[in-house]
Amino acid sequence: MNDPTRPDPDEILASIRKDEEREHRGKLKIFFGMCAGVGKTYSMLKAAQLEKSKGTDVVIGYIETHNRKETNDLIGDLEMIPRRSFEYKGSSLFEVDIEQIIQRKPRLVLIDELAHSNAPGSRHLKRYQDVQDILDNGIDVYTSLNVQHLESRADTVAQITGIIVRETLPDEIFESAEEIELVDLTPVELLQRFDEGKVYSPQQTREATRNFFRKGNITALREMALRIVADRVDSQLRQYMRQKRISGPWKSGLRLMAVINQSSQSINLIRWAKNLANTMGAGLVALYIEPSGKLSKIQQEKLSRNILLAKQLGAELITTSGNDYVKTVLNIARKENISHIVISKPRKPNLLATHRLNSYINRLIEHSGNIDIYVMGSNVENDDKTREYSSLLSYSSGFVQYFISGLITILTALAFYPFKAVLGYQVVSFAMLFMISMLAIFYGIGPILLSAFLCAILWNYFFIPPEFTLHISKAEDVLMLGMFFIIALLNGILTTRVRKQERLTREREERTNALYQLTRDLSHASGIEEVISVSIKAIRKSFNLESAFFLPGNNSELGEKLYAETDIVINEADRSIASWVYYHSGKAGKFTDTLPSSSYTFYALNGNKLKPGVVALLHKQAMNIDMDLFWNTFRTQVSNAIEREFLNSLALKASILNESEKLYKTLFNSISHELRIPVATIMGASDTMLNVDLDKSTFRQLSDEIFTASERLNRLIENLLNMSRLESDRIKPHADWQDVHDLAGKVLRTLKKELENFKTDVVIPDSLPLVKLDFGLMEQILHNLVLNATQYAPPKTTIRIKMYFDAGFLFMEVMDRGPGFNDLSIPFVFDKFYRADNSVPGGTGLGLSIVKGFVEALNGSVKVENRKNGGARITVKVPTITSTLEIKD
Repeated sequence: MNDPTRPDPDEILASIRKDEEREHRGKLKIFFGMCAGVGKTYSMLKAAQLEKSKGTDVVIGYIETHNRKETNDLIGDLEMIPRRSFEYKGSSLFEVDIEQIIQRKPRLVLIDELAHSNAPGSRHLKRYQDVQDILDNGIDVYTSLNVQHLESRADTVAQITGIIVRETLPDEIFESAEEIELVDLTPVELLQRFDEGKVYSPQQTREATRNFFRKGNITALREMALRIVADRVDSQLRQYMRQKRISGPWKSGLRLMAVINQSSQSINLIRWAKNLANTMGAGLVALYIEPSGKLSKIQQEKLSRNILLAKQLGAELITTSGNDYVKTVLNIARKENISHIVISKPRKPNLLATHRLNSYINRLIEHSGNIDIYVMGSNVENDDKTREYSSLLSYSSGFVQYFISGLITILTALAFYPFKAVLGYQVVSFAMLFMISMLAIFYGIGPILLSAFLCAILWNYFFIPPEFTLHISKAEDVLMLGMFFIIALLNGILTTRVRKQERLTREREERTNALYQLTRDLSHASGIEEVISVSIKAIRKSFNLESAFFLPGNNSELGEKLYAETDIVINEADRSIASWVYYHSGKAGKFTDTLPSSSYTFYALNGNKLKPGVVALLHKQAMNIDMDLFWNTFRTQVSNAIEREFLNSLALKASILNESEKLYKTLFNSISHELRIPVATIMGASDTMLNVDLDKSTFRQLSDEIFTASERLNRLIENLLNMSRLESDRIKPHADWQDVHDLAGKVLRTLKKELENFKTDVVIPDSLPLVKLDFGLMEQILHNLVLNATQYAPPKTTIRIKMYFDAGFLFMEVMDRGPGFNDLSIPFVFDKFYRADNSVPGGTGLGLSIVKGFVEALNGSVKVENRKNGGARITVKVPTITSTLEIKD
């Protein structure tokens, strides 16, 4: 049985991931107030001075003191990052310099006025986006904010004060702050500060206190700010108890769904629903139902703004379509486990709209079951969506359709006029009704109504007795005239709806087919180049846009190569935007709030496990909501295909590594005799010493053989272990001040026996100072080089060791008078297990390979060459520094 008190492993893992993300991200603290003048900037500077007194590295990125003496005095000795200047309409505007702050990398930066809109030409449209970048770089931020700048409260503030707030920020930025400090004053204290001239100048004070800063307004704003902070404290408590798995009276399953559309009324609905969700501690879903008619450009812009606002307020967006609006809303609500539905209505709809709206609300309430329905009022009159509910007609036909419809009606009347006496005027009316029904199949409601009107006039004037008058005496004739309009209206409405539904179905089918073809082509593509080529062609076909791709390089950053099939010009600024998009996994560029001055829109390609890169689109106009949703799905398919190729490449590398391991096993088997020889020597000599009485001379000889075999075995094992360390990248140099004389002396003492038959010549300047290097690695390098020389140099010849320092590098040369290297073998002498044709018997071919690996670990280089008079020279070049102390005799 499942234990309900047992922690959910997925929740624990998600909590751990969030904690890890917080560790690498800066902390945001907001000094929050009801309005200007309460002392937010003053409190922020005071807190910053306190942090500075504790040793924290604090800088000012942007502070607006408004020339208030107390605030200016608090700046004190705080370092100020110079602001960045932007020229706009002949004047200079100053903004936060993000690059300088990130490069300076302080522990804490102060940035005032979080909701501020940046000057044109800035990286971001809003200052809070600058702050997000700074936080992403691990820098803590102190900032200030007034309650009226919260997106969800802007309308309420406008209703209270009568002033529309233009500069707002998403509530999710406020909610994501680690700490909120409320800076509060009573209305009387604030107004006293105004009277004392501590906020504005006397003239500005009089104007402000007559408008925005009236006592009633201040009281309402103060109550709002206090309530927001109190709700946040309650939310933080619930979040803390969930993270710590503390049992409590949780309100589980509360989810609000706001039904939005392209009307301006939806903005108020979204904000109101967000406030309601915060109060109830519930999640928020925004539902958009695609209308049957095509939206105008203005409606598309409004819809895009509404959806963007919903996303900024943290709502989950769902887009769907359906003929029955009520059934569609309730179906989605039940699938998403919605507990409350929020809809809107206009204040003063027309009569028909009222009937339609009441029917809609009544049906929604009737069929909602246990789902609560909230209906929000509005000051918007005759809103777009209300007209959509109330209007059954769609006048979108062109002049040609009206002309053809009228012409066919007149020709029909002319065709039947000669036979009116034979057929009777009633038969003519049925023929005209049939003609109207047929026209409804091909034309919209407007031309059909025109045809019905003409039919009524022509039938009455030319066919109904008395002719050439508009007089009607029989009731059935009056009814027939009405039937012209009723049939036209019904047929027109039905066929218009079918035609609109057919258009939506066709568009969806085209998009589905485009996605199918893209998926099919991508599945057949092999390699990154082909996948990108297929993607570029598909984007051009489906969106009529040119595109270019950036893929990651070797250092987890975007590479320099641009993948495009047309002459797309990408400058350094565009590349920096692409890098920003790749790092933040978002979008930027044209038609966005981040770096909109670019000619391209950049989108991150986000895979399931990797970040495949960035795609740039050359837009001429912004995408509407339908195309944007289609593009997101399209982009996901492309991302998955590129990620698949990267994963295939990683799998291939893993396969190569596996094959390399098999190769190592084979090579180890091939050198087994190198292990057996010293082991057999040790075992044979030991057995003789244990079982045979030996004289001292023989005993010493056998002991020497055991020691020699042990050294050979130890050397082989050390070489294998060193190669393993190099392959696993576990070599980490530890540099310290060393005397190279000691280095040479220790190696010569270690190889004393091997050098008995050789002359050694060590050339090191006495004045060579101490150098900073890893003594152990350098000792192993020199040891292998000298040992290699003893194996090839003839006895009684000289082995020379030379060291010197030049231009920041330590040079170490080992020279002998052996046969040297074959010219064909020089490029391969440092390869693992390589043995030249003139190699002496024995050995593994690892000594020089280990030398190269150790040298590269020290960021150095090694080369081999033949000497003019015979022999070889191996030169090691390692970067290092020298001390100011010189070694003296």
